[in-house]
Order: sequence, then C-alpha cells, then structure tokens
Amino acid sequence: MTVFAGQGDPRRSMDLLWGRPDAAPPGSGPAPRPGPRPGLSVAAIVDAAIAVADAEGMAALSMRAVGERLGRTAMALYTYVPGKAELVDLMYDRALAELPPSYEVSAGWRAALQAWADDGWAFYLRHPWVLQVSQARPVLGPNEYGALEALLGVLAATGLDARGVRRAVATLSGVVRGAARTVAESRRAVRATGLTEQQWWHGRTEALLRAAPGFAGRFPHVAWLDAEGAPDVREDAEAAGGASYLERAAREAFEGGLEIVLDGIEAAIARRTPPG
Repeated sequence: MTVFAGQGDPRRSMDLLWGRPDAAPPGSGPAPRPGPRPGLSVAAIVDAAIAVADAEGMAALSMRAVGERLGRTAMALYTYVPGKAELVDLMYDRALAELPPSYEVSAGWRAALQAWADDGWAFYLRHPWVLQVSQARPVLGPNEYGALEALLGVLAATGLDARGVRRAVATLSGVVRGAARTVAESRRAVRATGLTEQQWWHGRTEALLRAAPGFAGRFPHVAWLDAEGAPDVREDAEAAGGASYLERAAREAFEGGLEIVLDGIEAAIARRTPPG
C-alpha cells in the first residue's frame, strides 16, 4: 500500500504543519464559545493517528478509527483536521520529530553518517507505516526539513559539492529505507498470510525443486549466491533473537550496503582532493 502525501488543501495543510495562528480550529481560543468539547486538539488527534498506524498499519487508518481511540466521533475531528489527507501529512511530520536535529562530526563524517543511518533504521522499524508514505510528494513540514538539514549538516563536512551531496542523500536514504522496508514487509507478510517465513519457504521450495529439477544448471549464479553468498545470516533463528532469515538478511544488507556507500563517498572525496 502506497500513500501519497500532500493531497489535502495546500494552504490548510501548510498552516497546520507550520503552526500558523490562523490554523487554529474554531473554539480553541481562550474566549468561551460554542464548539467542540474541551480536551481535543490537533496534537492529540495526530498522536492518536500515529498510535493507530503503529498498531494496525496505514490500511486501518481512518478518521473513524482515530475518533474511536479518542472516544470521539469522526465528525468531531474535522473541526481540527480537515480530512485524512491532511492528517497523513501531520502524522508523517510529527513522527519525524523523533529524529535528532543534528549530528556531531568531531569524530569524523563517517561516524556521524553511521549514527544517522542507525537512527533511521530504528525509526522506520518503530513506525513502519512511514515507509508507505511515498517520497514522490514530500510533506514540506518543519520536521521533514529538519531531518534533511541534519543529514546535510554531516555531508557538509565531507567537502562534496552540491551535486555530490544530492547523490549521497539519495543513495543513503535508499539504503536505509530499502532495508527497513524489507523487514517491515517480512513482518507484515506473516500477519497477512498466516504463514511464517519458514512455513512458506518449506512448501514453495519443495514445489520448485519438483517443477524445476535442473534449476542449478539453468541458473548457476543464483545457485552459487544461494549457497555461498549469505553465510552470516543463515544462523539459528533462536540465536538471532527470533528474527527471520529475511530480517537478518535485510540487516546485513543495511550494514554492508551502508559500508559500500560510505566507501564510495570517501572515494569521491579523494578524487576531489589534489594530490600531494
């Protein structure tokens, strides 16, 4: 399921995201007036929506589900948030506030980027629904820009030019999001299919070998990679804290892929540095 942000009313969304005074809902000012029952606010609605998405995924998100969590009707929420489209924007940006606003580069840009990536990995696994919000339409909220600013602050220490920094941002984000998405989808697959990864592979592997007895001869490089390419992740699941093979493979891809990207940044810096 892919969700596109930025689908609500542009002006209302920007006002809510950036906290403009004229974005306050009717009845939220200090003067008594008829309106919604006290105790409800944009922040409370957004927090409840995040809780719904964390627990049940984006497919379960609706104004009604959020209202039920708050003990209110869906109609009561519309006084504060115009609709689900604006709510998704607010959720996404609010969640990003959990990420550090900056990273210390005194120990070097490489250590700082490692810390940034580790924080992103943990963040996506806490809020896997964030990975379902497409990057094709950014939210344009303060915390989204703050997260980007934190990464750019580290990359500024590398000395790369603007073009190189853009490439690094895209590649780093792809490694972290891609590996985390694999873990999130692996976990979601168990809930959606009712089969563990081991159960699914057991049935499919037997059927594949029966249907394609010459598999290794037809696809020798695939067979080689399967036999030799990932010995570190095929450890006992219990020893790995119960994580599935796919989760462990994703973690290795995250760590190894990040190392390759960091090596690439280092090489790019070296190419820009005059010899001697």
